[in-house]
Amino acid sequence: MSTTPKSAAPGRVRRRAVPDELVRFTPLRADRRLPLVARPTVRGVNLTAWAVAHRDTVEAALHSDGGVLFRGFGVPSAEAFQGFMTAMYTELVAEHERSSPRSRVSGSVFTSTDHPADQAIFPHNEMSYSHRWPMRIAFCCLTAAETGGATPIADTREVLRLIDPDIRETLVHRKVQYVRNYGGGFGLPWQTSFQTTDSTEVDAYCASAGMVAEWLGPDRLRTRRVASPVARHPVTGEQVWFNHATFFHVDTLEPALRDALTAELAPEDLPTHTFYGDGTEVEPDVMAGLRAAYRAATVSFPWEEGDVLLLDNMLAAHARAPFTGTRRVVVSMAREEGGA
Repeated sequence: MSTTPKSAAPGRVRRRAVPDELVRFTPLRADRRLPLVARPTVRGVNLTAWAVAHRDTVEAALHSDGGVLFRGFGVPSAEAFQGFMTAMYTELVAEHERSSPRSRVSGSVFTSTDHPADQAIFPHNEMSYSHRWPMRIAFCCLTAAETGGATPIADTREVLRLIDPDIRETLVHRKVQYVRNYGGGFGLPWQTSFQTTDSTEVDAYCASAGMVAEWLGPDRLRTRRVASPVARHPVTGEQVWFNHATFFHVDTLEPALRDALTAELAPEDLPTHTFYGDGTEVEPDVMAGLRAAYRAATVSFPWEEGDVLLLDNMLAAHARAPFTGTRRVVVSMAREEGGA
């Protein structure tokens, strides 16, 4: 498979969203396509009503730019945010194979993560380690942090372009193996990740999802899955860098946490880790090159309360900066893609 970034196929959606009398679209930065910022031109525009009436415009913006930041609409609550997502997409996506701690806020709205505030979260596409993932992920800022707390985002088409061609071709050829360990005091319990207490349900799910499940004890499970690091977007036809190879790799963790884990655990016993598809370790310079490509493609902005950031989950990766103070950013997902 060629990994050279391509333009959208003829006839695919590539037009940019155009303004109307109530909402104006402008780039956040002149040198980046992501995100496009939508602002009301008059007071009192209801985001949900406007977005539903202009659904084609919103979707075209997502396919062209990868994400839309709705700013100035003043979305006041998790319930209002869920109303926006439900009106736009009808069926919201329930999380499966959970890899990060989250808490339910309201219905299909969750905390974006319960990860410690002093630690950064590296850019990633939601559930790109799985055989199924949401095509839409949205964040709503209910309370902005005192300092920090941004949700940096990166265009995965740009990440693909920025990766050294030799590294890209090697990973596409050799593929990526995700290894996850559940329980044992380090990773999430398998009951939390798979949302069941029945191990036979986990076995059936893993078999259907192309995963190898290895039970190391009643409360310890190891899974393996091999996948390609690139994917083709189902609408635009573009190839994107869509995987958890960098995010799950132990070297991407902050040094103190990485050193603590590697001092205690062998590579195959880490809560999450990535290898080449044949199970051999990915070289440190390869991982460093991948991290550099993500960082070069990343754009960041401070949250304003009431903001909604809607992303095409295949075209845009997201992250989180450390923060101080109270930060309430909630998340909801929609439009499941993929399959066994």
